[in-house]
Amino acid sequence: MSATRTDLFGQAVTLSASGDMEAWNAMQLGFLAHSAATPDSLTKVIESDADFAMPLICKGLFTLLLGRRELYETAAACEREARAAIARRPVTAREMVFLTALSDYSSGNPRRAADALDQSLMHHRNDMLAMKLVQAIRFMLGDATGMRASIELCLPHFDKNGPAFGYALGCHAFTLEETGDYYNAELIGRKAVALCPDDAWGLHAVAHVHDMTNAIDDGIEWLSNRRSAWAHCNNFRYHVWWHLALMRLDRGEIDAVFELYDRHIRADHTDDYRDISNAASLLARLELDGHKVGNRWEELADLCEKRTDDGCLAFADLHYVLALTGGGRDDATQRLISRMKRDSRMEASETAAIFAKPGLDAAQGLEAFGEGDFVSAFRHLAGGRDAMCDIGGSHAQRDVFEQLTIEAALRGGYHDSARRFLDDRSTRRNGNVDRYAAERYALLDDGSSAQTATVANM
Repeated sequence: MSATRTDLFGQAVTLSASGDMEAWNAMQLGFLAHSAATPDSLTKVIESDADFAMPLICKGLFTLLLGRRELYETAAACEREARAAIARRPVTAREMVFLTALSDYSSGNPRRAADALDQSLMHHRNDMLAMKLVQAIRFMLGDATGMRASIELCLPHFDKNGPAFGYALGCHAFTLEETGDYYNAELIGRKAVALCPDDAWGLHAVAHVHDMTNAIDDGIEWLSNRRSAWAHCNNFRYHVWWHLALMRLDRGEIDAVFELYDRHIRADHTDDYRDISNAASLLARLELDGHKVGNRWEELADLCEKRTDDGCLAFADLHYVLALTGGGRDDATQRLISRMKRDSRMEASETAAIFAKPGLDAAQGLEAFGEGDFVSAFRHLAGGRDAMCDIGGSHAQRDVFEQLTIEAALRGGYHDSARRFLDDRSTRRNGNVDRYAAERYALLDDGSSAQTATVANM
């Protein structure tokens, strides 16, 4: 075994004596903070020590987390280079687990990758890098229970006086929110930001609590007064702006919502699926409330037409469908759904299973909704509803699909189902009824207008 050095989390790494430990530590802290500087730090480590396998492995894993089919070859190249580096310089058992995780994820089995890293955490409890990777992968799987179990297993072993304990608390806060413990999620999320003021993930965990408990005024104050907490971020900053826009939408401040959309959420017209999801879901919510969105669908649809063959994540594909139907791109919508059908019949993999259920149900439901066939839209969307958490993301992100399902029920005449789904949605929110739900309950109570209700302009 080659000689090892110890990083800032006390983990043994096979970085040479001349390798850039400062950059390796900065990369880990940057990953925890969603920092835009993380790739630069990673590049510095690779350049300082070509035989250090871990940054190559991390680059591969980070690339897979981007959810882009064309980057899978980049991830495969990272794996090949890492294996070549290991042949020149053997690695620790812990480092080898990271390579196993990369291989599992590349083969379409991200849950197996997260399981491998969780097993490693049993022996390396203060491994912040593994912890955050588990959180990131399980988030993409919609596995809030697994996220919480993982962080709660290792949290007592983290260095409470270390430079990154706040980031760990931020992860814990988010898992508490996603599993319904809103009170403790807010307490711990606030502590996370106090310890690490640039903990954008912890900050946004508290914003999630405000959304789920309908504490909109508190949420706007929380985000508006802490913009420095996400100014350093990669494109995650667009997502935090999205949360603020949702809160403004709930208060009916439509001009402010459009300003946030144009100046921040779509400040850069990227085709990153996370940026597309922010934008498409916000435009859909605006239209459900009867607001004209101008030509904003066109920009998204132009980008999504080029992503129809992607097939990395059902979450991404469904937001592409949302944008394509919003932009009236019928042919591209059909291409994407046909590709999802092919992918769902692939050899057994976790990804293929999710495309099969609930991916296709939701995609066909979105297509039918866009065509004004609300009966078909409801049947498809309702068919996939119970499994929608499997597409990944958060309650707040998936809520657009819940709203569209309820809307299809209202317009398609399935009023009992609409009321039941509204009740379920409010139950998940500790019994809170937000503006969206209150208006739909009112339509149902009116009775005479419920079937044709809602939104002009859709």
